[in-house]
Amino acid sequence: MVLAVYNTMPYLVECLRSLEAQSIGHDRMEIIAVDDGSTDGSGAELDQFAARRPVLVTVLRQPNSGGPAGPSNRALDNANGRYVFFIGADDYLGPQALERMVDAADRTGADVVLGKVVGVNGRYIDQRIFAANQDDVDLLHSPLPWSLANTKLFRRQLIEDRKLRFATDMPMLSDQPFTIEALVNAGRIAVVADYDCYFAVRRMDRSNISFRPRRLTSRIACIERLVDFVGELIEPGPRRDAILLRHFNWEISLLLRRPFLLAPRDEQERVYAGVRRLADAYLTDRIRRRLFVPERLRIEYAQRATLDELLALLRSQDESPDPPLVVEAGRSFVTYPGFRDARWGLPDTSFELTPGTEADWLARMQTTAVRWRGGRVVEIEAVASVADLPGQVNGPPRLLVGDVPAPAVVVTQEGDLTRVRASIPLRRLLAGQARLGAVRVVRAEVDTAGGTGVADLRAPRKLVVRRRIAFQGLRLFLVTLTANHRDRLIVAVAPVTLGRVVRRLRSVTRGGR
Repeated sequence: MVLAVYNTMPYLVECLRSLEAQSIGHDRMEIIAVDDGSTDGSGAELDQFAARRPVLVTVLRQPNSGGPAGPSNRALDNANGRYVFFIGADDYLGPQALERMVDAADRTGADVVLGKVVGVNGRYIDQRIFAANQDDVDLLHSPLPWSLANTKLFRRQLIEDRKLRFATDMPMLSDQPFTIEALVNAGRIAVVADYDCYFAVRRMDRSNISFRPRRLTSRIACIERLVDFVGELIEPGPRRDAILLRHFNWEISLLLRRPFLLAPRDEQERVYAGVRRLADAYLTDRIRRRLFVPERLRIEYAQRATLDELLALLRSQDESPDPPLVVEAGRSFVTYPGFRDARWGLPDTSFELTPGTEADWLARMQTTAVRWRGGRVVEIEAVASVADLPGQVNGPPRLLVGDVPAPAVVVTQEGDLTRVRASIPLRRLLAGQARLGAVRVVRAEVDTAGGTGVADLRAPRKLVVRRRIAFQGLRLFLVTLTANHRDRLIVAVAPVTLGRVVRRLRSVTRGGR
């Protein structure tokens, strides 16, 4: 077990408990924990754990390195087992996780085993690869490219044969080159999907990583390193495109969002040039057609338009509801700026909803208002840029906060827009509340003849953060209506404890938010 630790209290306690409780037995485990210069008591917690289980755990210490790569490499240098498993110090395992993954590796001869990962506190984890147990999957014919985190079981012989280590000069995404090279060179890859092996926790303060680059130039530099690495590792063709689709859809398109609009001009120019270079070098027609229209257009504008024209498109996506659809001969086009405008030279296919995405488009909504009613009810209003949405879907749209549905949704038509209003009692959000709190993304769902469409609600551009203190029995919670890093509307519920108050005060005195 490799455990890189930097200021992860109180989550580290749950992580260590889950390792201690593994059914595989302590005689078949070694935990190498590297304290990367923690200042919040994480080091003391590791010491207590090592004192209680001296044979099970080895604690190494070093000055803060600025990211998880350095401590992970140091732990690898000291590993002795047949297999290596990486766990984030915020996260925890199901009791049978290691036993099931090692059994799968021994039975199938797999060099890499994915155990089912589930999100905690609203943390998004793509679940497609975990649809069923599998003894042999590959990067081309499975959703594996959407699960490239290093939280997997690796055969240590593969790691040493390939001399795999994490890139210490990549302050973010440093686990992906490691994981991708391991997957490309693995003789077999297996999936354990019938058991919740790994619980990926989203911290209530959103500080899961030890390095969070504030400048977009840091992000684009790491993304360029990652994409160029894939380009050098895998020859052009469907296999490379399967991985790069994920990077264009997630890492690259996410650069061109609201933070980009607010960044200084020099940062905008650097990101614009970087995205343009990556698209010119690696964006094939196969990838382009599989991107959702908003992401596809952001990248194509970076390729074909000036920086100011790209900024104008992004403002239209950020500040306004989606433009209307044009439907012709069974094909649907989203009429963003540039649609059939000779000045841009963009083909109709740049604006076309590809098969399978129409239902998700109908579920897209822009939040227009979010408020408390009497302090006990959350009220949400949103609009969809679809005329007569009820006439295009089966039944009324649904609004959910995480897995909590709004009891009723009121739908009204306003010209070319469909307005949706919903109210959710606070008591429903507090029911069964987790000990460390929860973060729930608000989403809309619609049923169509082509399937169920799902989309997270986009937060208002100038969302005013709204907070309330609420009681559930004898417990006190802070409930916050706000936006996440992807500009999606969320409801965060955090227990109010003395430890949280102290950490918040320390953050404020250090200049934190």
